Amino acid sequence: MATTAKPAAKKAASKTAERKPNAAFMKPLTPSDTLAAVIGATPVPRTEVTKKIWDYIKKHDLQDPKNRRNINADAKLKPLFGKDQVSMFELTKIVSGHLK
Repeated sequence: MATTAKPAAKKAASKTAERKPNAAFMKPLTPSDTLAAVIGATPVPRTEVTKKIWDYIKKHDLQDPKNRRNINADAKLKPLFGKDQVSMFELTKIVSGHLK
C-alpha cells in the first residue's frame, strides 16, 4: 500500500501584520462632564480614553500599594467611580457609561 504525499502545510500568516484597527474603537466619543474633569472635554477614541485615565492614575499614584489591581479614587475620580476604590477590571465598564 502506497501512502499519498500530503501537501506541505502552509505557514500561518502573521495576523498582526494583516489586522486593521476596528473602526468602532477609533471613532471619537464625547466624554461626560464627570469624565471630562479627568481627561479633558475634547472627543477622543475609546483607546485614548483608557490611556489618558491610566496616565492620570499613574501620575497621581492612585494604584493601591498592597493590591495593584485596585485603583483608589481621589477627588476627581470619586464622582466617576461612585466609590472609594475600584478594580482595574471594573474601570472599562465604568468609563464606557460616561462616553457618548
